[in-house]
Amino acid sequence: MAKIYLFDWGGTLMVNPPEMKGKMCNWEHVEAITGAHDTLALLSQQGCQLYVATGAADSSEADIKAAFERVGLDGYILAFFCQSNLGIGKGTAAYYQAVVQALGVEACEVTMVGDMLHRDIIPAVEAGLNAIWYTPDASLEEVGDYQQIRVLSELCQFQVKEVF
Repeated sequence: MAKIYLFDWGGTLMVNPPEMKGKMCNWEHVEAITGAHDTLALLSQQGCQLYVATGAADSSEADIKAAFERVGLDGYILAFFCQSNLGIGKGTAAYYQAVVQALGVEACEVTMVGDMLHRDIIPAVEAGLNAIWYTPDASLEEVGDYQQIRVLSELCQFQVKEVF
């Protein structure tokens, strides 16, 4: 069975400067996170199914896809989940349950990868998903019991613990 990954958008796959407002697809400059292209390419080659699960409330699925097209990541992503197509905002277990239902799989078959503990990791685990916390700026010793990576390329060798 192929591994299924959900990726957060801003701060995990694409740079999201705090001073930038509005829809990312309309920004003058957009940029992928270092290693995103190579990591998504390798995971795709390994047969993984890759999706985006974002909390961007002001962007539609088409807006999100347009931003990914601008940096060449769109070809790796099978679908984009957001508030506009799920009808629920990110940051709760219900959001992740809606994604799992849309995918038609069991929650334990899905791994969420994100940079925000309280929006990406904790609610995903509460919904029964596996989760990997992307912490490029943190010391691995200081962030507790969550599985972590500091660079995206670590996903290519990462073994996800079972969620019980």
